[in-house]
Amino acid sequence: MQNIWYNDKFMSGFINPGELDCCNPSVAQAEKALMSKSGPGNDFLGWLDLPQKTGKDVISAINGKAQEIRSKADVLICIGIGGSYLGTKAAIEFTSPSFEDLRKPRVLFAGNTINSDYLADMLEMVKDREVAVNVISKSGTTTEPAIAFRVIRQWMEKRYGKKEAASRIVATTDPAKGALRKLAKEEGYAAFEIPDDVGGRFSVMTPVGLFPIAVAGIDIAKLIEGAVTACDFCKGESVETNMAGRYAAVRNILFRKGYTTEVMATFQPQLHFVNEWWKQLSGESEGKNGTGIMPAGLDYTTDLHSLGQYMQDGLRNVFETFMILKKTSHTMAVPKFDDDSDDLNYLAGRSFEDINEKAFQGTMLAHLDGGVPSATLMLADRSAETLGQLLYFFEKAVALSGYLLRVNPFDQPGVEAYKKNMFALLGKAGFEKQAEVLSSRTKDISI
Repeated sequence: MQNIWYNDKFMSGFINPGELDCCNPSVAQAEKALMSKSGPGNDFLGWLDLPQKTGKDVISAINGKAQEIRSKADVLICIGIGGSYLGTKAAIEFTSPSFEDLRKPRVLFAGNTINSDYLADMLEMVKDREVAVNVISKSGTTTEPAIAFRVIRQWMEKRYGKKEAASRIVATTDPAKGALRKLAKEEGYAAFEIPDDVGGRFSVMTPVGLFPIAVAGIDIAKLIEGAVTACDFCKGESVETNMAGRYAAVRNILFRKGYTTEVMATFQPQLHFVNEWWKQLSGESEGKNGTGIMPAGLDYTTDLHSLGQYMQDGLRNVFETFMILKKTSHTMAVPKFDDDSDDLNYLAGRSFEDINEKAFQGTMLAHLDGGVPSATLMLADRSAETLGQLLYFFEKAVALSGYLLRVNPFDQPGVEAYKKNMFALLGKAGFEKQAEVLSSRTKDISI
């Protein structure tokens, strides 16, 4: 059953009749390039049919190890950055209770920043709890997670001893090579494989995401089932039948008209990290060769009290996709008081969801009147199945959108620029010449 729906009918004032139909040949070409694996980046299309290929044996193996960790740990520290972090965080926040103290076990994240205070505070918080670790890196040498793992590994071995610590550490890494694979073999860590043909930002439905998501108690079989369903309504060579293709076409029509920033606006805090994951997926896939739609995320109604003014009256280079949750897990109503000093008794008996819906409708109409092209992406509920559909929809849409922009949506050459500079400034072997060039330029930008 389809649980997500994209609706662009309110774009009529911004997209002329027939423009979407004119996109059909381009969408068809992009779809063919993806499905035949003949387009740019075709070595990294393993995510495309991954839902259908994820069999019961894979899910059973992941669930088995997850249950073992759940039985011995109150906390799982998940070490990773970018695609090795955001998809898992998004899934847990979307499907789980809002506060970490209500989640058992808790999944904490490290290696996504370079900050001593954060890591020290984390280790202080878990010192009296049972801890397990999932370190995620294809190479094992990505700086942020690798240095965090050094600290956490040392802490684990000091607390539990090497043998017991090793039984509590799970590595998710390259199937055959790399520093982390070598370490896992030497130390006896349990290990899951990151497929060679799946890039980091598309990896949430590989063991990269599935294992920690399963540890969090989320039904990964339902997540995969949702993705399989999305494969059906996100295929085809027409914007009338391919929902991902339609969304990609709308985005690219608006981009060519000067709407260079897409704001993904949500009205539920549980969607915040879905937005963060989408921002990486979109920005890293499309932002290259001097082009690309800039992804931004806002949390309404909170951000209506901060950036709402800009959205209403600012520079008209933005378009907006409202990601809306149709059904929450709980419902609360506004109570009635005899003392109506706040003049809110007119809302008595109405649910928060009803009020939030009117806030969404009022915001969308105001922004449309303010010149912001707006569409909606409706989600049925906070189930794992709905999330699986949403994740796959975005992956397919961004891939198609990248091809429509004539960029390779599966590489990230720009990400290497900061890394090369950082390696040179830190004195890594092989970067001596670059260090000489950069040293004089850092004098005025020291912390």
